[in-house]
Amino acid sequence: MIPLSKNSAVRMLSHSAIVKLKAILIIDFIIIAAVAGAYFYLNNQGMLATAAKPANFTLKNLIIDPPIANESDAVQISVNVTNTGDLEGNKTLNFEINNETRYTQNITLAGGDSVIVQYSDIENVAGNYSVSVGDLSGMFTINQAPPGSSKIVLSNIVFDPYEAWPDQPVNVTATANNPTDQADKLTVRVKVDDIFVETRVIQLNASTTQTIEFTVNATAEGTHTVKLNTLSSSFLIVKTGYHTLIINRSGGGSLPLPFTLNGVGYDTPYSHVVPVGEYTVSVPTPFSVGTGVLAFSYWQDGSTTPTKTVMLSDKPLILVATYTLISGYASCPSLFTWNGTGYSYVTDVSNAGWLGYINSINSNGNIVFGGGNPWDNVKLDKNLLSPIIINGNNYYDMTLFQQADELFYVDSAYMLVVDHPVGTDVYSSVTNYLNPGLNDQIYTVNQTSIISPISATNEKGENVLPEISKLDGIFTNASEGTLSPAWNNITLNQLTLDLGNLSSANQIKLEINGMVDWGSPTDYYNWINNFTEAAAQGLVPNGTQIMPSAYIEVQAANGTWIPVPQDKQMPIPSDSNPRTFVVDLTGLFPAGVSDYQVKIINFWKVTYDYIGVDLTKQENITLQKVTPIATLSQVWDTNSSSSGNFTRYGDVTALLQNADNMYVIGRQGDQINIEFPIDNLTAPQPGMVRDYFFFVACWFKDPPGGWGYGFNFTVNPMPFSGMTGFPYTADQSYPYDAAHLAYLAQYNTRVIPPS
Repeated sequence: MIPLSKNSAVRMLSHSAIVKLKAILIIDFIIIAAVAGAYFYLNNQGMLATAAKPANFTLKNLIIDPPIANESDAVQISVNVTNTGDLEGNKTLNFEINNETRYTQNITLAGGDSVIVQYSDIENVAGNYSVSVGDLSGMFTINQAPPGSSKIVLSNIVFDPYEAWPDQPVNVTATANNPTDQADKLTVRVKVDDIFVETRVIQLNASTTQTIEFTVNATAEGTHTVKLNTLSSSFLIVKTGYHTLIINRSGGGSLPLPFTLNGVGYDTPYSHVVPVGEYTVSVPTPFSVGTGVLAFSYWQDGSTTPTKTVMLSDKPLILVATYTLISGYASCPSLFTWNGTGYSYVTDVSNAGWLGYINSINSNGNIVFGGGNPWDNVKLDKNLLSPIIINGNNYYDMTLFQQADELFYVDSAYMLVVDHPVGTDVYSSVTNYLNPGLNDQIYTVNQTSIISPISATNEKGENVLPEISKLDGIFTNASEGTLSPAWNNITLNQLTLDLGNLSSANQIKLEINGMVDWGSPTDYYNWINNFTEAAAQGLVPNGTQIMPSAYIEVQAANGTWIPVPQDKQMPIPSDSNPRTFVVDLTGLFPAGVSDYQVKIINFWKVTYDYIGVDLTKQENITLQKVTPIATLSQVWDTNSSSSGNFTRYGDVTALLQNADNMYVIGRQGDQINIEFPIDNLTAPQPGMVRDYFFFVACWFKDPPGGWGYGFNFTVNPMPFSGMTGFPYTADQSYPYDAAHLAYLAQYNTRVIPPS
């Protein structure tokens, strides 16, 4: 039995909890709602895709019963909590009486589920009392008790079974507690759906607790409410010979899982009341999620065969298939925005913040790690932003959700509101992982005057101008560096653009839409091994590059190619969703050039959908920076082998205000809910339109054997701004000064031991 104070009791009504009946009966979780469906959208290739909505909790229907009571009488306070997302998540609920927290309950709900949480409050002093639960509020009044009133408190209703058949006896138990130093008695009135059933008088000695039992039943199918005086909860009646069967999956992202039930095809999440009997469930293995491939690992009872036969008999049953990523990736930290009815997937963030970028190898076989920049920014689709109201204020609600088996270190996040002239568009630059610091430059682009390059050819001399001339989901092809012929014969993909004679242009900006395909971890490890094996044979010169970074060259008047300065170099685009960004070439071409040519070179498989040339001057823009309110929570449990001191769940607002190496540290299944207040934003001036950008500083770490190389899958060592690479050398360290030690002690208290 969960220990409860003598003044409190909690009731939860949740459909997803049915199968955990024994445990749930102990801790008072009751099922009332089914899992909601997935959110569908069209991706940039025009194909139907789906992204599960992260957990999001709303509160409604605050009920105070009775609103007027006597001293020492129980006042039942209840509120309905709904997870409007698709994924399971946690919510901490505080019941406040006169601005004092009297009871705190952590709630776990599957997507689409609702719970009714009840708390029994007892006051011994007459007066008026305010009630606050989240953004809901109310009040009740306590009068002086008449002589002889009982002080016995009822709490903790449990049903056995919770899900029953018509006329089947349901055993109801509750806890009666006498908190006083004198013997007392109480008359208990039992009602089912407000219909009187029986009355019983119980007697308790001073400072004692007793379990009381009743038997009830109901005829009609549906939810039925039992009241013991003012204490109430509910049980469920289903058709005779039927029970609830729930089938879902965990791990490797959030796409629905196709499965067969007795040979008939369905998708997860599945929740239906079905006839009792034998069922055979079969799930696929492997299972592709587009960017990666998953393998079935086990069912919740530990069995490891993808086909399972079960017996649905005298109680509900839940089956959860857990999957593990075996190739590719399920996602990096993923950004979702609230669109008014659900969460829309935007993109994965922080390619540049990946820990483990390799620079070169020395002749002794030592690998030199280099680069890494946690900053990323995403232009947000205004059509996918809808305000939510919290305590009467408007917010834009976003979520960073870690679906893949990775560690993340989120240092800062903010929203940049950009007002720009009508007739222009705005785009950001993208961070090059070799460049330190934040690049928050926003460029204006005039779409009516943008032009295409004169020509575009790849490294094979093929004409790819048709592919980049319009944004249509048709991408250029490109080589993949890890599949090069040999360690000393690297094939780089190149895109050579002839921009024409731009000698009269004041500004030259490339508007680029592209994405990167990292290939497979197996090819990545094999490529590194080519160098280490060659070094062991004494064949590798010091400083030999293993994976050259992306770079740009411009052509001089004599035909030679000249690399542009490092702070102007080409970034690696996003890997999950194509993004549009700007590369500023102004002032980079040598004097005397009449034919402006630029070459974009990549080791990784970077492909482009569109490249345009904008020669218009930068327009005046107005910027407003908005910092968030943020909460860390768990969406679903994970079998990740990651370990260390992670950030405790709850409010993490202070950690996201500045980039100061004080991180929100999470793992697979964790999410950061980020809410940006928008009521105080200044309205756009006449002739201006508004766009929104999300900026985030986020490092992330992959497990060894996947994409992680050279380090363990642990929180420590922690990255920090200014390091030369990761893993960093022995002469570098995370800043363990007094402020950072205090941060570690206060926030990073969720200890996950090594598996």
